[in-house]
Amino acid sequence: MTITATEYKLCELMICAGADAFTGNGEVLATGIGVIPRLAASLAMKTSNPNLMMTDSEAWMLSEPNAISGRKLGDGQHKESWMGFSRIFDNVWSGKRHAMVGPSQIDQFGQTNISALGGTYGQPKVQMLGVRGFPGNSISHKNSFCVPAHSKRVFVGGECDVVCSIGYNEERLPKGYSFEDIVLGLVITDLCVMDWQGPNHQLRILSLHPGISIQNVIDNTGFKLSISDSVSTTKAPTKEQMSIIKSLDPKGLRYKQLLNNPAGDRR
Repeated sequence: MTITATEYKLCELMICAGADAFTGNGEVLATGIGVIPRLAASLAMKTSNPNLMMTDSEAWMLSEPNAISGRKLGDGQHKESWMGFSRIFDNVWSGKRHAMVGPSQIDQFGQTNISALGGTYGQPKVQMLGVRGFPGNSISHKNSFCVPAHSKRVFVGGECDVVCSIGYNEERLPKGYSFEDIVLGLVITDLCVMDWQGPNHQLRILSLHPGISIQNVIDNTGFKLSISDSVSTTKAPTKEQMSIIKSLDPKGLRYKQLLNNPAGDRR
């Protein structure tokens, strides 16, 4: 049973939309980087895809996702199977993983940046994480994106300042790779849900969150978007989904994820 817009917050709508990204994936390792992606993967594991695999973010597999708040270290951890780095990489390189990440920049090709902003490569204006595992992940397994504040600062015109992951840009494809080797999933933002299934892998609007128009999304994106023939309103959470989300985050860490976003208090 769905609920009314006054009974959920924007972050919870995004969590439920993010859970849809893992539906139908089967037995793959789900990795959610950040509170909203982690809760989205956990919700999917509890509902639409019970075959998902998940770790405790250290070295143990979980048959039930751990709560992200309101528990002491070790609570709910059954240590059912060891999942050290060697086994993680076996999953990564075999394509048996789906990560939902939050890049600082995404361009029209689906390339992302978490490394540095502005300036030159050798002397950026802002130094961030470095490329981390993005190059290997992007050529090995499916990746979805979560963007808490949809704007032209994230969805940039041209290319990302530093290209950390491959996308649908033929000039940057590694030797021996083709577009068929790239698997980009959903893009969940505070405005809408999108995918990369537009013409020529163009970023495409699938659904709009309540109160958001197509023009709102276009105005906050630095490149041209495709629009689905059947743009819908993003599905509201169900009572079951809300109950699971609350059990996974009883202290409400999810409510702090959009505080710097003017839309964060919506509903």
